[in-house]
Amino acid sequence: MIGIKLKEIREINGMNKKEFAQYLGVKYTTYNGYETEAREPSSDFLILVSEKFDVSIDYLLGLKDEREILHSYQLRADEFNHIKKYRFIEEHSPEGAKTVTYILNREHTLAERIYELEKETNKNSYDSAFHNENAGQPTRTLNYYQRLASAGTGQIVFDDVPVDLIEIPDTPEYARVKYAIGVNGDSMEPLYYDGDILLVEPMQDVRVNDIGIFIVDGE
Repeated sequence: MIGIKLKEIREINGMNKKEFAQYLGVKYTTYNGYETEAREPSSDFLILVSEKFDVSIDYLLGLKDEREILHSYQLRADEFNHIKKYRFIEEHSPEGAKTVTYILNREHTLAERIYELEKETNKNSYDSAFHNENAGQPTRTLNYYQRLASAGTGQIVFDDVPVDLIEIPDTPEYARVKYAIGVNGDSMEPLYYDGDILLVEPMQDVRVNDIGIFIVDGE
């Protein structure tokens, strides 16, 4: 049972056995023994997996079906009371629980739209401030590839990508910038947001802590 759970967690996180073992800091042969159930994992290993992937040890042992750990200490008192009320409704009034879920999803969707509007407003304010700050400075023109830098699961790169032109300040800070590229996705937030424009400097080597854009197997 433990081996099945380990394989499930590993595959959900998109790792092969070697990558998973390296991430956990154990030898490949040791981890492989755990997943194939050829050897029994230690309690320290189970605690490590539990902490790294936020799963309960009871789940790893097959004692419970619920995967995630409910961190009650992260809930406010009113949030905890909401959960208790929902569970009571769910048990005694299934139709009422459906109504609560519908309203929650509707309001969550509305809140997401408001958040996106606020984010776009803040971005526009930043862009305006950027242009005002650099007004009167010499500029140069760059090719701009819209939404091509995937901050997420990756995307196919085609040969005929649409190209726009943008202007940037012609300053020493941007002297080695060769093109601009748009962010597609939100996995880099809050450093980069979906739709942000990145100025790219091609390099032969990547230094520690550098953030790079890479093409691997056409993606």
